[in-house]
Amino acid sequence: MTEFVMSEGLADPADLGPVPSGERRRPVWVVPDEIPAIVPRSARFTEARWVAKYRWYSLGGDLAAALIGGSLALVARFGASINLGYFVLGALLPIAWLACVALQRGYETRYFGTGPEEFRSIIRAAVALTALVAITSYATKSEVARGFVILAVPMTCLASMVARWMLHRSISWRRYAGRCMRRVLVVGRNDQATTLFQHMEERPADGYVVVATCLPRGDAFDEPGPERLGRTEMDILAAVDQYAVDVVAVAADPELAGYTLRKLSWALEQRGVELIVSPGIVEVAGPRISIRPVAGLSLLHLERPSVSGGPHLVKGIFDRSVGFLMLLGIAPLLLVTAALIKLTTKGPVLFRQVRVGRGGEQFSMLKFRTMVVDAEARKADLHALNEGNGILFKMRDDPRITKVGKYLRRFSIDELPQLVNVLRGEMSLVGPRPPLPAEVAQYAIDDARRMLVKPGLTGLWQVSGRSDLTWEESMRLDLRYADNWSIALDLLILWKTARAVLGSDGAY
Repeated sequence: MTEFVMSEGLADPADLGPVPSGERRRPVWVVPDEIPAIVPRSARFTEARWVAKYRWYSLGGDLAAALIGGSLALVARFGASINLGYFVLGALLPIAWLACVALQRGYETRYFGTGPEEFRSIIRAAVALTALVAITSYATKSEVARGFVILAVPMTCLASMVARWMLHRSISWRRYAGRCMRRVLVVGRNDQATTLFQHMEERPADGYVVVATCLPRGDAFDEPGPERLGRTEMDILAAVDQYAVDVVAVAADPELAGYTLRKLSWALEQRGVELIVSPGIVEVAGPRISIRPVAGLSLLHLERPSVSGGPHLVKGIFDRSVGFLMLLGIAPLLLVTAALIKLTTKGPVLFRQVRVGRGGEQFSMLKFRTMVVDAEARKADLHALNEGNGILFKMRDDPRITKVGKYLRRFSIDELPQLVNVLRGEMSLVGPRPPLPAEVAQYAIDDARRMLVKPGLTGLWQVSGRSDLTWEESMRLDLRYADNWSIALDLLILWKTARAVLGSDGAY
């Protein structure tokens, strides 16, 4: 990573008057009034080929989805007797679908490869198309078969989301290999710039690679990188031009704000460069953040997390309904597993352990027994071989685990009896990991926030490394979920859990 130090963009301390005794002059960000000559975009860099390909593949996928959805709906609703009017309606569906997706920003470059935002645009487009058909039908007093609309729009939406998911997976693989990335110039003070750089480096699938940093004079950027130029005197705009930057990311800094930041945005707009500003708020999901104009100012509003009321009622209904259906579906597997445990080892089939739930209430959590009966008594002898995260006891080759228990743990079958806890209302399908009372006793004040929601059968910890996570990483994921949970996030975690279980990563 290349380092830049502000020169023309930094006010001269001599121009700011005397410095009071005992005080240190802080550098001030200034965007030059005379903007350097703009290097033509075509001469600096052309639009990345992956962006153009992604756009065409998105258009092609949505077009194919609309053709498939419309055709299946016509055949399912009318069979072989399709009249001319519905044939024309089926032909217009792809055009209307592409228009709705475009109006919902489904083809904007900044959202390419982001995943959630793309899927939200598809869902919003489906709602908009349904409303458009309903309003048009009412205004023209035409009779449109509801069966056709009910089949065509959802199937088109589903097919489009599958196509986008495949496209997203493809570009994610390329980004992990260092391709299809947006080149970023990070601007800010040392600590904020370091934090922003680290977050971008940890998530290559987001498509950002930091190629340079711009710091006030006197700051030193300690983060290692592939290339360092030392104290090169070059301002933000010169760095943008020379290093073909696609995005300028401004870390939270009160000295680069207001009119100065506005002037910088004008200069970057002329160059076709995107400007993003980090507010310095971490572990808060996008749906909780909104911009509201107040007294001529754009203020960042942080919504309170959903810890009670309607959303939790909906979550409870969802948990019990899906949990009941899952219990019915896996009943044969549960019976076979119980029989194997009973026939191969002595002792009870189920293992009961006290865990702490929402609000600090304790409950008895159920699991299939995967260890010998006296496992707890033998734990002290194995304490020196602990491979866990310092708080939890874990061993990859724990001698207390039975032969059947080894396979139950590998595919998380031992966790399935917790569906009974879900039906009782003690647990949720998705949530933080259910902690032991001994763990809760070691919580810091902030850590207790994870108990604002019910513990889950699965969660972010399950799809992010399971037993391989450190204690700090596990706690960070639990707190992130407690502050940002939603039904959409729950569905995404359930989907990823199935993949994690089949891969058996971090399970021991």
